[in-house]
This record gives sequence, C-alpha cells and structure tokens, in this order.
Amino acid sequence: MVSALAHVCIFARDLERSRWFYVDVLGLEIAFRFVKEGELFGYYFRLGERQFLEVFRREEAPAEAPHPIAHFTLETPDIRALRATLVEAGIEASEPRLGADQSWQMWLADPDGTRIEIHQYTPQSTQFTGKDCVVDW
Repeated sequence: MVSALAHVCIFARDLERSRWFYVDVLGLEIAFRFVKEGELFGYYFRLGERQFLEVFRREEAPAEAPHPIAHFTLETPDIRALRATLVEAGIEASEPRLGADQSWQMWLADPDGTRIEIHQYTPQSTQFTGKDCVVDW
C-alpha cells in the first residue's frame, strides 16, 4: 500500500542555480548530494520528514522541451510572506488566490521551468474535510 509521496524527480541544466532556488529562496534543506565519477550530479532536498525533491543534472535538456512533470506542490504556512521572498529574489510568482479546494495557492516555476504550486491550507481545505472539490476549469 502507498502511505505518502516519497519524492519527485526533476532535471536541471544548472545545479548551482537550482540549489540557490530551492535552498536560498525557498528555504529547503539539502538532505544529501549525488556524486557521479567524482562530480556533483544532483541533490536530494528535504521537503518534510520523509518527503524529498530529487534533482539531477541534465545539461542536454533544451529549455523549450516539454517537462515530464506537470507540476508539484509545496506547502507553506504563510503564502504572502513566501511570495514577498520570491519577488525580492526576482522570481515571478502569481498572486495568491483561494482555490476550489479552499486552499490558498500561487504558481511559479523553478530555473528550469518546472511548474510549482504553493499551498497554504485553511481549516476548510478539502485536504482536511474530505468533501468533493468542485472545479470550473
């Protein structure tokens, strides 16, 4: 049986820029590094106690290539403060809005174009209530 999301794997053309984005801007912690033939090949970023974001170097991936991941979602306790941090770092992020699931959300992309949804849950979030989430998109 499945009990939780373990990790999402994405590719990066520039590992240092990805490290800057995920650690310095979003505040994630590096759980460990991947080393291949003596060189840094990737990172495992800690998202929670047992959840991770895995990032591997892949220079040959063109910027315009379709991404194999539609998006992934990160939780924050303060979506407006996080947006201010992103904007200050020069990262474009949408204005927070209340989604159909009754969670606050905003959208941005990492340096390689991976779409990221940010959630701030509310007491009414369907993730907690279990009610159907009726959408109109």
